[in-house]
Amino acid sequence: MRVLILGGDGYLGWPTAMHLCAEGHEVAVVDNYLRRRLCREEDVDPLYEVPNLHERVRLWKANTGHEIRLFIGDLTEWDVVETVFRAFEPEGIVHYAEQPAAPYSMLNRRAAVLTIRNNLLTTANVIFAVREFCPGAHIVKLGTMGEYGTPNIDIEEGWLDVEHKGRKERFLYPRQAGSLYHTTKIMDTDLLWFYVRTWGLRVTDLMQGPVYGIFTRETLEDERLLPFFNYDELFGTVLNRFVVQAVAGYPLTVYGKGGQTRGYLNIIDTLNCVRLSLENTPEVGSLRIFNQFTETFTVMELAEKVREAGKEIGLDVAIQHIDNPRKELEEHYYNPTHTGLLELGLEPHFLTVDVLVLMLEFVKRHEERIDEGKIFRRVSW
Repeated sequence: MRVLILGGDGYLGWPTAMHLCAEGHEVAVVDNYLRRRLCREEDVDPLYEVPNLHERVRLWKANTGHEIRLFIGDLTEWDVVETVFRAFEPEGIVHYAEQPAAPYSMLNRRAAVLTIRNNLLTTANVIFAVREFCPGAHIVKLGTMGEYGTPNIDIEEGWLDVEHKGRKERFLYPRQAGSLYHTTKIMDTDLLWFYVRTWGLRVTDLMQGPVYGIFTRETLEDERLLPFFNYDELFGTVLNRFVVQAVAGYPLTVYGKGGQTRGYLNIIDTLNCVRLSLENTPEVGSLRIFNQFTETFTVMELAEKVREAGKEIGLDVAIQHIDNPRKELEEHYYNPTHTGLLELGLEPHFLTVDVLVLMLEFVKRHEERIDEGKIFRRVSW
């Protein structure tokens, strides 16, 4: 199918574009380099230099013979959205085009307003574009497990059946976000659910856990095609950050007791989850929700795994408990359901010592690029 990837320059967007293209889909990407601009403004460069999208597209074609169409523009601007949708006429849309970082969204008022404006306006524009230009298209929106928070009951896969005073109804599972970023993701879900009911859209909402990893099948032959790899507190996911800290000899920063539990997945599984969702289209007028993760860990368990893997290559990894800068429970019940994607055929890649050793060895090759002053920024809320 023709698949349009919004936010195609990002940590997940670019690998998704290559993966879908390699699987035979016709792919286009659009991005306005927002993540790169925010990294420059906050002085948090990724571990290694990443070519711009024009160069990435050229490298991909030179290596594989496959072409990825490219659009540069801001999806909060309707003229850009209209141009892209008219030119490409997508049958599937993968929506990554959001400010993706909880800590950045809590940095200050400016960052908060940028997050709200970018995330919600982009989602609204996509909804209106689908209705006007490709009403049968399937929107796959990347949500987050963080929408649910950490309730003291099992987390169902998007929906909750409620019986109240003898009557029954099905509702979206209650959300209780822990940051402004996660709150905008809840608003995305509510916008999509409203327009699914009103206009009969087809939507899959992927409640994704934190992603880790560097390598995908499509990058094995050319490291210039690797995704962004941030290791700072603002944009670096926790396990990626811990791996860099281990190589740098910087103690792993465990917030509080380290009992915060989340669902994690390898970047390879993200690509497969998105592809499986696209290739198994839901019915018209359906909001299908999958909880997208493969394993749950506490932060302390992640730190111990990194320390164990570090020993394999001679690293003496220290763990340091620091005051938690976030308003969150440090010990809590956490039991989310995640069967939908497994039923579609997902074959998980689990977090093993070997996986972590490969990451540590790769980061070690780029050790001279690590700036310890960029790791911990003390964003608190």
